Amino acid sequence: MAQRRRITLTQQIFIGLAAGIAAGALVSHYAPERAILFRPFSQIFLRLIKMIIAPLIFSSLVAGIAGAGHVRVVGRMGLRALIYFEVVTTLALAIGLVAVNLTRPGVGVNLPPPGVAEIVAKAQTWSDVLLHTVPTSVVQAMAENDVLQIVIFSIFFAIALGMIGDKGKAVIALCEGITETMFKLTDMVMRYAPIGVGAAIAYTVGHGGLKVLWNLAWLVGTLYAALIAFLVLVLWPIALVFRVPVKRFFRAVKEPALIAFSTTSSEAALPRAMEAMEGLGIPRSIVAFILPLGYSFNLDGSTLYLSLAAVFVSQAANVHLSIGQQITMLLTLMLTSKGVAGVPRASLVILAGTLASYGLPLEGITLILGVDELMDMARTMVNVIGNCLATVVVARWEGVTINDT
Repeated sequence: MAQRRRITLTQQIFIGLAAGIAAGALVSHYAPERAILFRPFSQIFLRLIKMIIAPLIFSSLVAGIAGAGHVRVVGRMGLRALIYFEVVTTLALAIGLVAVNLTRPGVGVNLPPPGVAEIVAKAQTWSDVLLHTVPTSVVQAMAENDVLQIVIFSIFFAIALGMIGDKGKAVIALCEGITETMFKLTDMVMRYAPIGVGAAIAYTVGHGGLKVLWNLAWLVGTLYAALIAFLVLVLWPIALVFRVPVKRFFRAVKEPALIAFSTTSSEAALPRAMEAMEGLGIPRSIVAFILPLGYSFNLDGSTLYLSLAAVFVSQAANVHLSIGQQITMLLTLMLTSKGVAGVPRASLVILAGTLASYGLPLEGITLILGVDELMDMARTMVNVIGNCLATVVVARWEGVTINDT
Protein backbone atom coordinates (compact mmCIF):
# COMPACT_ATOMS: atom_id res chain seq x y z
CA MET A 1 0.00 0.00 0.00
CA ALA A 2 1.44 3.35 -1.05
CA GLN A 3 2.37 5.71 1.73
CA ARG A 4 0.16 8.77 1.92
CA ARG A 5 1.91 11.99 1.01
CA ARG A 6 2.25 14.37 3.96
CA ILE A 7 1.04 17.93 3.64
CA THR A 8 4.03 20.27 3.79
CA LEU A 9 4.21 23.24 6.12
CA THR A 10 3.89 25.59 3.16
CA GLN A 11 0.69 23.84 2.07
CA GLN A 12 -0.60 23.96 5.65
CA ILE A 13 0.07 27.71 5.79
CA PHE A 14 -1.82 28.25 2.53
CA ILE A 15 -4.71 26.15 3.88
CA GLY A 16 -4.71 28.19 7.08
CA LEU A 17 -4.57 31.38 5.01
CA ALA A 18 -7.56 30.32 2.88
CA ALA A 19 -9.55 29.22 5.93
CA GLY A 20 -8.75 32.48 7.70
CA ILE A 21 -9.82 34.58 4.71
CA ALA A 22 -13.12 32.67 4.49
CA ALA A 23 -13.76 32.97 8.23
CA GLY A 24 -12.79 36.66 8.25
CA ALA A 25 -15.06 37.43 5.30
CA LEU A 26 -18.02 35.82 7.07
CA VAL A 27 -17.29 37.67 10.30
CA SER A 28 -16.78 40.97 8.45
CA HIS A 29 -20.17 40.57 6.77
CA TYR A 30 -22.26 39.35 9.68
CA ALA A 31 -20.54 40.29 12.96
CA PRO A 32 -17.36 42.43 12.62
CA GLU A 33 -17.24 42.93 16.38
CA ARG A 34 -16.51 39.19 16.72
CA ALA A 35 -13.21 39.52 14.82
CA ILE A 36 -11.44 40.14 18.12
CA LEU A 37 -12.03 36.47 19.06
CA PHE A 38 -9.38 35.39 16.54
CA ARG A 39 -6.67 37.64 17.95
CA PRO A 40 -5.46 35.55 20.96
CA PHE A 41 -4.59 32.64 18.67
CA SER A 42 -2.38 34.86 16.53
CA GLN A 43 -0.88 36.45 19.66
CA ILE A 44 0.34 33.03 20.82
CA PHE A 45 2.35 32.70 17.62
CA LEU A 46 3.82 36.18 18.07
CA ARG A 47 4.90 35.37 21.62
CA LEU A 48 6.57 32.16 20.45
CA ILE A 49 8.51 34.13 17.82
CA LYS A 50 9.55 36.81 20.36
CA MET A 51 11.01 34.26 22.78
CA ILE A 52 13.47 33.11 20.08
CA ILE A 53 14.86 36.52 19.09
CA ALA A 54 17.53 37.27 21.72
CA PRO A 55 19.25 33.86 22.00
CA LEU A 56 19.21 33.35 18.24
CA ILE A 57 20.78 36.70 17.39
CA PHE A 58 23.42 36.42 20.12
CA SER A 59 24.48 32.84 19.40
CA SER A 60 24.44 33.13 15.60
CA LEU A 61 26.47 36.36 15.54
CA VAL A 62 29.04 35.10 18.07
CA ALA A 63 29.40 31.76 16.27
CA GLY A 64 29.57 33.49 12.89
CA ILE A 65 32.21 36.08 13.86
CA ALA A 66 34.36 34.20 16.37
CA GLY A 67 33.92 30.75 14.83
CA ALA A 68 36.39 29.71 12.14
CA GLY A 69 38.58 32.72 13.04
CA HIS A 70 36.73 35.21 10.84
CA VAL A 71 38.20 38.15 12.74
CA ARG A 72 41.89 37.28 12.93
CA VAL A 73 42.72 34.55 10.41
CA VAL A 74 41.37 35.55 7.04
CA GLY A 75 43.46 38.68 6.63
CA ARG A 76 43.24 40.63 3.44
CA MET A 77 40.73 38.40 1.67
CA GLY A 78 38.33 38.44 4.61
CA LEU A 79 38.56 42.20 4.96
CA ARG A 80 37.84 42.68 1.27
CA ALA A 81 34.89 40.30 1.48
CA LEU A 82 33.41 42.07 4.51
CA ILE A 83 33.75 45.49 2.85
CA TYR A 84 32.01 44.14 -0.24
CA PHE A 85 29.26 42.53 1.85
CA GLU A 86 28.55 45.73 3.75
CA VAL A 87 28.38 47.92 0.64
CA VAL A 88 26.11 45.56 -1.30
CA THR A 89 23.73 44.75 1.57
CA THR A 90 23.42 48.46 2.37
CA LEU A 91 22.46 49.13 -1.26
CA ALA A 92 19.90 46.30 -1.01
CA LEU A 93 18.40 47.84 2.13
CA ALA A 94 18.26 51.26 0.44
CA ILE A 95 16.47 49.85 -2.62
CA GLY A 96 13.94 48.16 -0.33
CA LEU A 97 13.26 51.44 1.49
CA VAL A 98 12.88 53.40 -1.76
CA ALA A 99 10.54 50.78 -3.26
CA VAL A 100 8.20 50.56 -0.26
CA ASN A 101 8.05 54.36 0.08
CA LEU A 102 7.16 54.70 -3.62
CA THR A 103 4.44 52.03 -3.78
CA ARG A 104 3.21 52.30 -0.14
CA PRO A 105 1.57 48.84 -0.09
CA GLY A 106 0.71 49.02 3.62
CA VAL A 107 -1.51 52.10 3.39
CA GLY A 108 -5.12 51.16 4.12
CA VAL A 109 -4.49 47.93 6.04
CA ASN A 110 -5.19 49.61 9.40
CA LEU A 111 -3.44 47.26 11.78
CA PRO A 112 -3.94 48.04 15.47
CA PRO A 113 -1.27 50.70 16.15
CA PRO A 114 1.03 50.64 19.18
CA GLY A 115 0.17 52.80 22.16
CA VAL A 116 0.70 56.56 21.99
CA ALA A 117 3.40 56.36 24.66
CA GLU A 118 5.39 53.92 22.55
CA ILE A 119 5.31 56.26 19.56
CA VAL A 120 6.25 59.34 21.58
CA ALA A 121 9.16 57.44 23.11
CA LYS A 122 10.67 57.06 19.63
CA ALA A 123 10.98 60.83 19.13
CA GLN A 124 14.59 60.99 20.37
CA THR A 125 17.51 63.29 19.73
CA TRP A 126 20.60 62.06 17.87
CA SER A 127 22.49 61.78 21.16
CA ASP A 128 19.71 59.61 22.63
CA VAL A 129 19.92 57.34 19.60
CA LEU A 130 23.71 57.14 19.83
CA LEU A 131 23.69 56.35 23.56
CA HIS A 132 20.92 53.81 23.11
CA THR A 133 23.15 51.69 20.87
CA VAL A 134 25.34 50.79 23.87
CA PRO A 135 23.58 48.56 26.42
CA THR A 136 23.98 49.21 30.13
CA SER A 137 22.81 45.64 30.76
CA VAL A 138 22.81 42.88 28.17
CA VAL A 139 20.29 41.02 30.32
CA GLN A 140 17.90 43.97 30.09
CA ALA A 141 18.52 44.27 26.33
CA MET A 142 17.65 40.60 25.86
CA ALA A 143 14.61 40.82 28.15
CA GLU A 144 13.30 43.75 26.12
CA ASN A 145 14.37 42.24 22.76
CA ASP A 146 16.35 45.37 21.94
CA VAL A 147 17.97 44.01 18.80
CA LEU A 148 20.55 46.73 18.20
CA GLN A 149 21.91 46.53 21.75
CA ILE A 150 22.05 42.72 21.51
CA VAL A 151 23.98 43.01 18.26
CA ILE A 152 26.49 45.52 19.68
CA PHE A 153 27.17 43.33 22.70
CA SER A 154 27.41 40.20 20.52
CA ILE A 155 29.99 41.81 18.22
CA PHE A 156 32.22 42.94 21.11
CA PHE A 157 31.80 39.56 22.79
CA ALA A 158 32.71 37.69 19.60
CA ILE A 159 35.83 39.82 19.00
CA ALA A 160 36.98 39.31 22.59
CA LEU A 161 36.28 35.59 22.27
CA GLY A 162 38.40 35.39 19.14
CA MET A 163 41.28 37.17 20.88
CA ILE A 164 41.62 34.61 23.70
CA GLY A 165 42.42 31.82 21.24
CA ASP A 166 42.00 28.19 22.27
CA LYS A 167 40.45 29.10 25.61
CA GLY A 168 37.40 30.39 23.74
CA LYS A 169 36.78 27.29 21.63
CA ALA A 170 34.40 25.79 24.18
CA VAL A 171 32.31 28.99 24.20
CA ILE A 172 32.26 29.09 20.39
CA ALA A 173 31.14 25.45 20.32
CA LEU A 174 28.45 26.27 22.88
CA CYS A 175 27.18 29.18 20.76
CA GLU A 176 27.16 26.99 17.65
CA GLY A 177 25.14 24.42 19.57
CA ILE A 178 22.73 27.09 20.82
CA THR A 179 22.33 28.41 17.27
CA GLU A 180 21.44 24.96 15.94
CA THR A 181 19.05 24.46 18.85
CA MET A 182 17.33 27.79 18.24
CA PHE A 183 16.83 26.99 14.57
CA LYS A 184 15.33 23.65 15.57
CA LEU A 185 13.11 25.53 18.01
CA THR A 186 12.16 27.88 15.16
CA ASP A 187 11.07 24.83 13.16
CA MET A 188 8.94 23.72 16.12
CA VAL A 189 7.34 27.15 16.45
CA MET A 190 6.62 27.22 12.71
CA ARG A 191 4.40 24.15 13.12
CA TYR A 192 1.91 26.45 14.82
CA ALA A 193 2.20 28.93 11.94
CA PRO A 194 -0.88 27.69 9.99
CA ILE A 195 -3.09 28.39 13.02
CA GLY A 196 -1.38 31.70 13.77
CA VAL A 197 -1.62 32.81 10.13
CA GLY A 198 -5.23 31.70 9.82
CA ALA A 199 -6.22 33.52 13.00
CA ALA A 200 -4.28 36.67 12.02
CA ILE A 201 -5.74 36.93 8.53
CA ALA A 202 -9.21 36.14 9.89
CA TYR A 203 -8.88 38.97 12.41
CA THR A 204 -7.49 41.37 9.80
CA VAL A 205 -10.12 40.57 7.16
CA GLY A 206 -12.88 40.48 9.77
CA HIS A 207 -11.73 43.85 11.09
CA GLY A 208 -11.00 45.62 7.79
CA GLY A 209 -12.75 43.63 5.06
CA LEU A 210 -11.42 41.82 1.98
CA LYS A 211 -9.71 44.94 0.62
CA VAL A 212 -6.65 44.07 2.74
CA LEU A 213 -5.83 41.26 0.27
CA TRP A 214 -5.03 43.88 -2.35
CA ASN A 215 -2.37 45.29 -0.02
CA LEU A 216 -0.71 41.86 0.31
CA ALA A 217 -0.64 41.37 -3.47
CA TRP A 218 0.83 44.88 -3.83
CA LEU A 219 3.49 43.98 -1.22
CA VAL A 220 4.55 40.84 -3.14
CA GLY A 221 4.69 42.80 -6.41
CA THR A 222 6.76 45.53 -4.75
CA LEU A 223 9.30 42.99 -3.45
CA TYR A 224 9.70 41.28 -6.84
CA ALA A 225 10.14 44.64 -8.58
CA ALA A 226 12.70 45.73 -5.96
CA LEU A 227 14.66 42.48 -6.31
CA ILE A 228 14.73 42.85 -10.09
CA ALA A 229 15.93 46.45 -9.66
CA PHE A 230 18.67 45.22 -7.31
CA LEU A 231 19.85 42.61 -9.83
CA VAL A 232 19.89 45.14 -12.69
CA LEU A 233 21.15 48.25 -10.86
CA VAL A 234 23.61 46.68 -8.40
CA LEU A 235 24.74 43.13 -9.19
CA TRP A 236 24.97 43.52 -12.97
CA PRO A 237 27.14 46.68 -12.82
CA ILE A 238 29.35 44.99 -10.19
CA ALA A 239 29.82 42.04 -12.55
CA LEU A 240 30.79 44.42 -15.37
CA VAL A 241 33.20 46.44 -13.21
CA PHE A 242 35.04 43.31 -12.04
CA ARG A 243 35.00 41.82 -15.56
CA VAL A 244 32.96 38.78 -14.56
CA PRO A 245 31.97 36.70 -17.62
CA VAL A 246 28.22 37.23 -17.29
CA LYS A 247 27.07 34.43 -19.61
CA ARG A 248 29.32 31.82 -17.96
CA PHE A 249 28.31 33.06 -14.53
CA PHE A 250 24.61 32.84 -15.41
CA ARG A 251 24.99 29.28 -16.70
CA ALA A 252 26.90 28.29 -13.56
CA VAL A 253 24.53 29.90 -11.06
CA LYS A 254 21.29 28.86 -12.78
CA GLU A 255 20.94 25.47 -11.10
CA PRO A 256 21.75 26.49 -7.49
CA ALA A 257 19.46 29.52 -7.94
CA LEU A 258 16.58 27.27 -9.00
CA ILE A 259 17.25 24.97 -6.05
CA ALA A 260 17.08 27.97 -3.72
CA PHE A 261 13.89 29.22 -5.41
CA SER A 262 12.10 25.88 -5.08
CA THR A 263 13.25 24.99 -1.55
CA THR A 264 13.34 28.56 -0.12
CA SER A 265 16.63 27.57 1.53
CA SER A 266 20.02 29.01 0.66
CA GLU A 267 21.70 26.12 2.49
CA ALA A 268 20.01 23.58 0.21
CA ALA A 269 21.78 25.20 -2.74
CA LEU A 270 25.20 25.52 -1.06
CA PRO A 271 26.85 22.25 -2.23
CA ARG A 272 25.86 22.80 -5.86
CA ALA A 273 26.83 26.47 -5.68
CA MET A 274 30.31 25.60 -4.39
CA GLU A 275 30.74 23.07 -7.18
CA ALA A 276 29.56 25.60 -9.78
CA MET A 277 31.99 28.27 -8.56
CA GLU A 278 34.90 25.84 -8.71
CA GLY A 279 33.76 25.00 -12.22
CA LEU A 280 34.31 28.65 -13.14
CA GLY A 281 37.97 28.25 -12.19
CA ILE A 282 37.85 29.82 -8.73
CA PRO A 283 40.29 28.14 -6.30
CA ARG A 284 38.70 25.92 -3.69
CA SER A 285 40.38 27.90 -0.89
CA ILE A 286 38.43 31.01 -1.93
CA VAL A 287 35.14 29.20 -2.59
CA ALA A 288 35.25 27.29 0.71
CA PHE A 289 35.75 30.50 2.66
CA ILE A 290 33.81 33.26 0.88
CA LEU A 291 30.64 31.38 -0.06
CA PRO A 292 29.82 30.07 3.45
CA LEU A 293 30.87 33.42 4.97
CA GLY A 294 28.36 35.11 2.70
CA TYR A 295 25.59 32.98 4.19
CA SER A 296 25.98 34.95 7.41
CA PHE A 297 27.03 38.36 6.08
CA ASN A 298 25.72 38.76 2.52
CA LEU A 299 22.06 37.77 2.21
CA ASP A 300 21.09 40.49 -0.26
CA GLY A 301 17.52 39.37 -0.93
CA SER A 302 16.71 38.91 2.75
CA THR A 303 18.12 42.31 3.77
CA LEU A 304 16.15 44.05 1.01
CA TYR A 305 13.02 42.24 2.20
CA LEU A 306 13.61 43.24 5.82
CA SER A 307 13.68 46.98 5.10
CA LEU A 308 10.66 46.71 2.82
CA ALA A 309 8.62 44.60 5.25
CA ALA A 310 9.41 46.78 8.29
CA VAL A 311 8.18 49.95 6.57
CA PHE A 312 5.14 48.03 5.22
CA VAL A 313 4.14 47.23 8.81
CA SER A 314 4.59 50.87 9.88
CA GLN A 315 2.35 51.95 6.98
CA ALA A 316 -0.21 49.28 7.87
CA ALA A 317 -0.27 50.50 11.49
CA ASN A 318 -0.52 54.18 10.43
CA VAL A 319 2.77 54.93 12.20
CA HIS A 320 4.82 57.55 10.36
CA LEU A 321 8.55 56.88 10.31
CA SER A 322 10.63 59.94 9.44
CA ILE A 323 13.53 59.75 7.02
CA GLY A 324 15.90 59.85 9.98
CA GLN A 325 14.12 56.94 11.67
CA GLN A 326 14.18 54.94 8.45
CA ILE A 327 17.90 55.57 8.04
CA THR A 328 18.45 54.46 11.65
CA MET A 329 16.37 51.37 10.90
CA LEU A 330 18.51 50.77 7.81
CA LEU A 331 21.68 50.90 9.92
CA THR A 332 20.10 48.57 12.50
CA LEU A 333 19.08 46.08 9.82
CA MET A 334 22.54 46.32 8.25
CA LEU A 335 23.85 44.77 11.47
CA THR A 336 20.98 42.48 12.45
CA SER A 337 20.70 40.95 8.98
CA LYS A 338 24.14 39.44 9.57
CA GLY A 339 22.40 37.05 11.96
CA VAL A 340 19.95 35.77 9.34
CA ALA A 341 20.71 32.15 8.50
CA GLY A 342 20.19 30.59 5.08
CA VAL A 343 17.13 28.62 6.23
CA PRO A 344 13.46 29.21 5.42
CA ARG A 345 11.77 32.10 7.26
CA ALA A 346 14.69 32.86 9.59
CA SER A 347 14.39 36.52 8.52
CA LEU A 348 10.99 36.67 10.24
CA VAL A 349 12.76 36.44 13.59
CA ILE A 350 14.98 39.42 12.72
CA LEU A 351 11.94 41.32 11.43
CA ALA A 352 10.12 40.65 14.71
CA GLY A 353 13.02 42.08 16.69
CA THR A 354 13.19 45.17 14.47
CA LEU A 355 9.46 45.84 14.78
CA ALA A 356 9.66 45.44 18.55
CA SER A 357 12.59 47.88 18.71
CA TYR A 358 10.54 50.55 16.90
CA GLY A 359 7.29 49.96 18.79
CA LEU A 360 5.52 48.57 15.72
CA PRO A 361 2.78 45.91 16.07
CA LEU A 362 3.93 42.32 15.56
CA GLU A 363 0.54 41.51 14.02
CA GLY A 364 2.16 42.67 10.80
CA ILE A 365 4.35 39.55 10.79
CA THR A 366 1.44 37.13 10.84
CA LEU A 367 -0.20 39.17 8.10
CA ILE A 368 2.96 39.01 5.98
CA LEU A 369 3.46 35.31 6.73
CA GLY A 370 0.38 34.50 4.68
CA VAL A 371 2.26 35.47 1.50
CA ASP A 372 5.79 34.98 2.86
CA GLU A 373 6.36 31.80 0.85
CA LEU A 374 5.89 33.70 -2.42
CA MET A 375 8.38 36.34 -1.26
CA ASP A 376 10.78 33.84 0.32
CA MET A 377 11.33 32.02 -2.99
CA ALA A 378 12.49 35.17 -4.77
CA ARG A 379 14.61 36.63 -1.99
CA THR A 380 16.35 33.29 -1.34
CA MET A 381 17.23 32.97 -5.02
CA VAL A 382 18.73 36.48 -4.94
CA ASN A 383 20.67 35.49 -1.80
CA VAL A 384 22.34 32.63 -3.66
CA ILE A 385 23.05 34.68 -6.79
CA GLY A 386 24.51 37.47 -4.66
CA ASN A 387 26.78 35.11 -2.73
CA CYS A 388 28.01 33.41 -5.89
CA LEU A 389 28.81 36.80 -7.42
CA ALA A 390 30.58 37.86 -4.22
CA THR A 391 32.78 34.76 -4.46
CA VAL A 392 33.70 35.59 -8.07
CA VAL A 393 34.33 39.27 -7.23
CA VAL A 394 36.67 38.42 -4.34
CA ALA A 395 38.47 35.94 -6.59
CA ARG A 396 38.93 38.61 -9.26
CA TRP A 397 40.05 41.04 -6.51
CA GLU A 398 42.66 38.46 -5.54
CA GLY A 399 43.93 38.31 -9.14
CA VAL A 400 42.24 35.07 -10.28
CA THR A 401 41.66 34.94 -14.04
CA ILE A 402 38.27 33.64 -15.20
CA ASN A 403 37.93 32.78 -18.86
CA ASP A 404 34.80 33.72 -20.80
CA THR A 405 34.49 30.27 -22.39
